[in-house]
Amino acid sequence: MTNRNIDRLPQPAPRLIVDLAKIQSNYKKLQAMAPQSAVGAVVKANAYGLGATEVVPALADAGCKHFYVAHTSEGEEARRALKGVDAEIFVFNGFWPAELPALRAFELFPVINDLGQAQQLDALAQDLPCAVHFDSGINRLGLDARETAAYLDGELPSRLQVRQYISHLACADEPDHPLNRTQLERFSAVAEHAESTIRCSFANSGGVMLGPSYHFDVLRPGLALYGGAPNPSQPSPFKVCVKIEAPILQIRDLQPGDPIGYGATWTATRPTRTATVAAGYADGILRACGEGGMARLNGQPVPILGRVSMDLISVDLSDYVGEAHPGDPVCFLGDDLDPLASHAGAVSYELLVRLGLRFNRVYRR
Repeated sequence: MTNRNIDRLPQPAPRLIVDLAKIQSNYKKLQAMAPQSAVGAVVKANAYGLGATEVVPALADAGCKHFYVAHTSEGEEARRALKGVDAEIFVFNGFWPAELPALRAFELFPVINDLGQAQQLDALAQDLPCAVHFDSGINRLGLDARETAAYLDGELPSRLQVRQYISHLACADEPDHPLNRTQLERFSAVAEHAESTIRCSFANSGGVMLGPSYHFDVLRPGLALYGGAPNPSQPSPFKVCVKIEAPILQIRDLQPGDPIGYGATWTATRPTRTATVAAGYADGILRACGEGGMARLNGQPVPILGRVSMDLISVDLSDYVGEAHPGDPVCFLGDDLDPLASHAGAVSYELLVRLGLRFNRVYRR
């Protein structure tokens, strides 16, 4: 048998397929939804697990000029991926003097989260561009109410090179939650003090869906770019860009009374044809996705049986129409991303960022 023939045979390892064109399409959809705003991109956590080195340049090609990361190391990766393309990269976790050399070397802009950080930046690197984060009600990072009032009274060092004012919505995935309007009013009061050189950024993916009053100058979506539903109670206008293809390793027929998987949590009540698939929680398919979660074979739903283990998942082929063979790819995520997350008691963000490193990653352009 020649090597060429061997290469054509089904492979026993799962693949993670990321459709970069769909990410770009989602970016353009967001731009169409907010034509008066620029569309930024949150690419922290390795672009939500999809691979920042591939996703960042794809977004830049679509026109993105504002990127947001959590850690300085993520900003370094994003800057390298841009390969000289001009863009602003903001680091959410604030200004830390020890990171100043890296911030300068990779042209990263810290997001100021309290007046102490503002004073340190003013003393050490007042020429370094930054953003200022105002906490409008989520109570995590950002200037609190007292510090915001102090800022509005002029206590923030005036020599800072502020590029953006930002805040973050707590309940954007619940359109009727009263905190949305409260936060909007608080951030609007801050935005009124922004000089013409400062751009205001408020709306995350869910915030975009809340309407133009939430959009301000720069949108800051994450999940919507990758196809997750910003509001689970409404149909999503965005295309899911990622799916797992995991090959069938073995097919077997169970009889009534036969259990399957760890803990024997599922037992056949009828003759059941099952397939053992080469994927598991080591690849990011949560253990909680088992027993009732859904995968697909050639587009047909095949329920997950029993527990998800580290490397293997069993699915039910009893109602599958057609023939199945070892090597055939079983698909996870895709259009089932949000339902599978909901079944697991998780959110789609959680499934994305847990996607494992051992996948053969395939990027479609």
